[in-house]
Amino acid sequence: MDTATSTNAAVQTQLDRLWSLSPGADILGLERITALLDRLGNPQHRLPPTIHVAGTNGKGSTCAFLRSAIEAAGLTAHVYTSPHLVRFNERIRVAGRLIDDAALAKLLEDVLDHAEGIGASFFEVTTAAAFLAFSRTAADACIIEVGLGGRLDATNVLTRPVATGIAQLGIDHQSFLGDTAEAIAGEKAGIAKAGVPLVTMRYSDSVTQRVAEVAQAAGATVLPTGTDWRFTVEADRLLYTDAAGQVETPLPTLAGPHQPENLALAIALLRHQSALAIPPEAYSAAARHTRWPARMQRLHAGPLTALLPPGSQLWLDGGHNPAAAAAISATLDAIAHPGIGRSEVHLVLGMLANKDPVGLLAPFARVATTLHAVPVPSHEHHAPAALAAIAHDLGLAAHTAPDVATALLDITEIADPAEPPIVLILGSLYLAGEVLSANDEAPD
Repeated sequence: MDTATSTNAAVQTQLDRLWSLSPGADILGLERITALLDRLGNPQHRLPPTIHVAGTNGKGSTCAFLRSAIEAAGLTAHVYTSPHLVRFNERIRVAGRLIDDAALAKLLEDVLDHAEGIGASFFEVTTAAAFLAFSRTAADACIIEVGLGGRLDATNVLTRPVATGIAQLGIDHQSFLGDTAEAIAGEKAGIAKAGVPLVTMRYSDSVTQRVAEVAQAAGATVLPTGTDWRFTVEADRLLYTDAAGQVETPLPTLAGPHQPENLALAIALLRHQSALAIPPEAYSAAARHTRWPARMQRLHAGPLTALLPPGSQLWLDGGHNPAAAAAISATLDAIAHPGIGRSEVHLVLGMLANKDPVGLLAPFARVATTLHAVPVPSHEHHAPAALAAIAHDLGLAAHTAPDVATALLDITEIADPAEPPIVLILGSLYLAGEVLSANDEAPD
């Protein structure tokens, strides 16, 4: 269930109104969003050149790299992503800037004035609001992140994107998308459009086949890595190659061994469309300057970091499925063990009730020392005691805490005083938002 609050009274009035009109749950299907957009004059048909990105993990980072490259080329981009972390405004970036409260309140009012009787969900109204905002303000490009799945996601009313892409695929949202990797891949590939390139990453043979089947039925051309484009990581450089030549960039400053492939996907998307001219140096700028909150983000000095001993590292990631865990744990291992010696690693975990805690925790068993399980405020979540029991079975020293701050204080008590600890908070983007707010690091 998607929801939001705002400290701005005008925005909160419209959010309350939205909640009263919506069905109170995430629902898939294009009937309601189509009806709502039709009442609004179909703003989705008046967007600048649009890139549409799906995937289980990495689609948000890919969108962030796309925005950085486009802006480094001297162009402007609208961006629609979800969920937000701290402020609802984060979902809608108009010509490079987060939408301000006054504009957001009026925008939601305009959409909700046309929503009576449709039963549109929270996400569907938000999507309509984003498209309406983007249609009213000039920009050179538009980047749209799929919310959930692809085929029946509200963003899939787009009919003429200049490129579509699928990031890493894995098992998640089974109650909506199916229980197998192939079924989920088929739903994600549902963003394919006739005559539009569908840029994809490396998947298993069966998943690759399913994506190709869906794309062929839609009349799209699939451009997979390893065939139509490829990349390698050599020392501190990323080398990208396609039929048009080679691009060389620094490695991304975003932490994690999975980020070069997200950058490469963004490069491939931009190099396989013709509406936007992006010079090679823009890709290097994207590698150096892209930020994406709550994706292996090291937190700055603030109220939460102050609870840990001097010299500690506090990291945050919203990863919540097994595929994300594999990448995050590898990143954490490299941080804790950069050469000789190893620092103690402590996890703080909160997970929504519909997520797989065993699948998430298993990759961390060889990396972490302790785990503190916490609730996810205002959302149905796994009981901290249940998470602690799973961690204990995996060989971790497990504890529970009523909140993140208490968990950090406890880690300070049990950590080796001679070795400042490395702490990772993970398991939910909703929890990540609470952490960023508590540490005074709201995304900008």
